[in-house]
Amino acid sequence: MRKIIHVDMDCFYAAVEMREHPEWRDIPLAIGGSAERRGVIATCNYPARKFGIHSAMSSHQALQRCPHLLLVRGDMPKYKAVSGQLQDIFARYTELVEPLSLDEAYLDVTDSPWFAGSATRIAEHIRYTIQQELQLTASAGAAPNKFLAKIASDENKPDGLFVLPPAAVADFVRELPLAKIPGVGRKTAEKLSAMGLTHCYQLAKVGEAALIQRFGKFGALLWQRGQGIDERPVQTDRIRKSVGVETTLDKDIQQAEQGIAILHELWPELIKRLNKRAIKGLCIKLKFSDFTQTTLSRRSHSLNLEMAVQLCTEAWQRANGRGVRLVGVSVELDHESDEPCDQLSFNWEAPS
Repeated sequence: MRKIIHVDMDCFYAAVEMREHPEWRDIPLAIGGSAERRGVIATCNYPARKFGIHSAMSSHQALQRCPHLLLVRGDMPKYKAVSGQLQDIFARYTELVEPLSLDEAYLDVTDSPWFAGSATRIAEHIRYTIQQELQLTASAGAAPNKFLAKIASDENKPDGLFVLPPAAVADFVRELPLAKIPGVGRKTAEKLSAMGLTHCYQLAKVGEAALIQRFGKFGALLWQRGQGIDERPVQTDRIRKSVGVETTLDKDIQQAEQGIAILHELWPELIKRLNKRAIKGLCIKLKFSDFTQTTLSRRSHSLNLEMAVQLCTEAWQRANGRGVRLVGVSVELDHESDEPCDQLSFNWEAPS
């Protein structure tokens, strides 16, 4: 049986800024873009969260909820440097580390020589080391698999540890809200609720077959997570599945032609990021003025600008009179193909 620790830094970007500016510790602080330039909140400290501010909220809305909010533009190079220090700390305890982002990671400590293999004591020491060396706090969860470890790390936030031993898994999972399972968003939660399902123990009412019939492959995953099952190993070399580029606009745009012009501007950057890797799909993303979004994708093994324009035009029909505040384009990578992507046979000029 595996021993997995999930470490999640507490309001990471904001915590780094508060470390450098102690006078900001007790005031509402958020990291994000300018409200005048349609910025969004990347993260915020806990005093700001008391006002209902959260990540992905528009900076304008955050300032409406908390007019005295200190809004700081992020410094990504600085955060990446601190993240590197964090990864160095993780590597002392095990070679099996799977970073999920700059501020969180899975660690498989099953065979770690530290503290006689006690996941609890290892997690405690990791948190202690982060505090002593980086002057930052982290929350952690220790459990028999990745799914449960990630859930556990959120149980005693901030600056806490929650340990879920194998003997306690069954009782813990029974009472776990389905909304806490990764992948169960608002719409899926509403569909489950309509079926009378809000907690994991209720999945037995319908059975795995019915979940698969209703939700496809995700139904099978939902059934497994509802039993506390997750066989995924900690992956030290994660495979990137997609490459994309997007832009949030200063002002909403109303015409598909405007979106297509922006698509032309994004295209060279997509080519640069793709770096001739093989692809198997193309996707357009639009976010509307009410902050809902839509995506439209199509299978393709070539980086086809004409197809992207067509997808953008089709996606625009879903606006239904709403303005568009974000335009994005991405590709799904094909790791099974050795053929480089043909990127040079298209016109990069924006339409007049």
